[in-house]
Amino acid sequence: MSEGINEALQRLADLCGISSDYHDIWGNRHVVSDLTRRRLLAAMHLPVEGDLAALALEFENRDWQRPLAPAMVFKASAGAPRIEVTLPTDLAQRHCRWSLTLEDGECRRGDFLPADLEAVAERSVAGTRYQRRLLPLPQPVPTGYHRFELGEPERAETARMQLIVAPDQCYQPPALREGRRIWGPAVQLYGLRSQRNWGIGDFTDLKTLLDLAAEAGAGIVGVNPLHALFPDQPGQFSPYSPSSRLFVNILYLDVAAIPDFREQDLDADPDFRADLHRLRESELVDYEAVSALKLAALARAYRHFRDRHLATGSARADAFRRFCAEGGEALSSHALFEALQAHFRERDAAVWGWPAWPPEYQDPHGPAVTAFARTHAAETDFYAYLQWQAELQLAEAGEHSRRLGLGVGLYQDLAVGASPGGAETWAGQGVYAAGAHAGAPPDDFNLHGQDWGLPPFVPHRLRDAAYAPFIATLRANMRHCGALRIDHVMNLTRLFWVPAGASAAEGAYVSYPLDDLLGILALESQRNRCLVIGEDLGTVPDGLRPRLKALGVLSYRPLFFAREDNGDFLMPARFPDQALVCIGTHDLPTLRGFWLGQDLAARAALGLFPSEELRASLAAGRAQDRPRLLQALAREGLLPAGMTADAQTLPDVSFELAVAVHRYLARSPAGVMAVQPEDVFAVIEQANLPGSVNEHPNWRRKLPLELERWREDRRFGDLGEALRRERDGSMPDALA
Repeated sequence: MSEGINEALQRLADLCGISSDYHDIWGNRHVVSDLTRRRLLAAMHLPVEGDLAALALEFENRDWQRPLAPAMVFKASAGAPRIEVTLPTDLAQRHCRWSLTLEDGECRRGDFLPADLEAVAERSVAGTRYQRRLLPLPQPVPTGYHRFELGEPERAETARMQLIVAPDQCYQPPALREGRRIWGPAVQLYGLRSQRNWGIGDFTDLKTLLDLAAEAGAGIVGVNPLHALFPDQPGQFSPYSPSSRLFVNILYLDVAAIPDFREQDLDADPDFRADLHRLRESELVDYEAVSALKLAALARAYRHFRDRHLATGSARADAFRRFCAEGGEALSSHALFEALQAHFRERDAAVWGWPAWPPEYQDPHGPAVTAFARTHAAETDFYAYLQWQAELQLAEAGEHSRRLGLGVGLYQDLAVGASPGGAETWAGQGVYAAGAHAGAPPDDFNLHGQDWGLPPFVPHRLRDAAYAPFIATLRANMRHCGALRIDHVMNLTRLFWVPAGASAAEGAYVSYPLDDLLGILALESQRNRCLVIGEDLGTVPDGLRPRLKALGVLSYRPLFFAREDNGDFLMPARFPDQALVCIGTHDLPTLRGFWLGQDLAARAALGLFPSEELRASLAAGRAQDRPRLLQALAREGLLPAGMTADAQTLPDVSFELAVAVHRYLARSPAGVMAVQPEDVFAVIEQANLPGSVNEHPNWRRKLPLELERWREDRRFGDLGEALRRERDGSMPDALA
């Protein structure tokens, strides 16, 4: 490749935010290859097979040839916005007009002469000289999403952009503003057992858990991502690789709570009762069987709804039609995707995901899809109906948490991306990468790095869309909860892209418009009254944590990772107050599994260690961690009676020791503490073993105790009483 081509490729990559190098966890510098640059640029939908120098110039000039950016984000506290206006120099003496339509419909207007504005830059493009000037609006603009337009009095055409005005900080619930330190369980919803569910935790179970948490003095209840998965492919059940983050997993529906189901009588069927009993008793969630049972019942419920309500125009039919109208194109597209996927799977079970569909159906706006929607309206309505029921039940769970007066309430989780074969990427193909996935560079646990298989947003396409996909994702996941955890919050400033089919070590970081995304995050947080928690584990770019702290985003601090430089566990007083603390996460061992080394044994058995040296090193470190944890408890005076800091005398974790570890964390000034029920009920296995797929029962494990037995068991209640004593009231005097 010639030097000129290399320079053009580098220039284009720089313009698109592709880093030229990165450092791994050991500090080694990796130079990004030209092949990686080219593949990532192609994944950004750029025609890299052509003249790269011309393409770079075109990309560089794109903002100069439009009067307004697609969107601009301002802070309300900065006063009246100053709008960047880009016009040909020969228009400097021609009067222009502007209008600003606020969200509430108020319209503000004005005129200006470009020559009177402050010039900040200029450039020649294709023989035309352009100047960029700042147009100061005459008064501050309220927070929100507004439409700004620019034109000439004698011309009809106008330039438009979205003017987004954001607050300085994300929402903080009164409980945290008042200095309360709250706690609550964080569960895998699918893993909740009950005497009434259908073999998988559901939204009614969630309401029961909210009741139990409130009785125990908790103020928050966390769940795994509730995103829509794949009804036609129940084997694709990872909550972090969803079909769409804009909609809800319909397997969490309590089918028996749907009026259209209650009007039938399936309980008399002995085969149905036998299936329910088997699924409830199973130690693991049987997604295939649960899906078959629920979808069959839901199809019957929908037929009943269609015949008794849609056909007669009942009040329930009106409510459904309102839901569909409010859901708009996003809902119709999602329902249509699921109808299409079911259609193609019926014809060929091997067809999975829209890239495997016939080409004419891969375009969501193409004539073949339009014709399918017209001829398969009933099937499409079925999937919209399922989302309607999921929306109603999730909304009721959120409202229930508010009725209980929980300090924060329901705490949801936002995955970092969506499946390349799912509804979200099908509907928004232009804004997602095509041929690259999000991932992570090499580290101790993954010497070759990670490819998560999730296509990321293309930064310049996201900006061209005025950030609408990002806004929609936040709204969909904040609307019913009091807190939202953003998985891999570093993606607001950069994300590691891996070319499809390449080793993750061949990837590169791609930068994102941090200021704009943080402004939108604060705006949606305030509008939805939703606390934000940023999962900031792993390689965090310099300066990001201070920015998140200033915005009011809570840091995410598991005890297992909270260490001093010498490896000792961080003392409670040393944790930040603006944080969520926990012992572990779904990707980490349970407390008992940590103590017994079960996670290391499982990884070794599956051959997940890249070397025997690494396995031995981690095993030796774990042997030191056990006495370190006991010594930390001893320093806080928390060792249970009769227990010493000698780990050799403790072959297992007793309930008393588990309570002591939780009390240790509870003493921290952190505003929120999350408790995994697995650690309360002495579960050894963790929810997910990173690096494994089908070799390990990830995302399938149930809790050992039915919700109806939590009160009589007393472990959850006793732990709650201990945590209430540690965390009630304001920050302890010693920590204030």
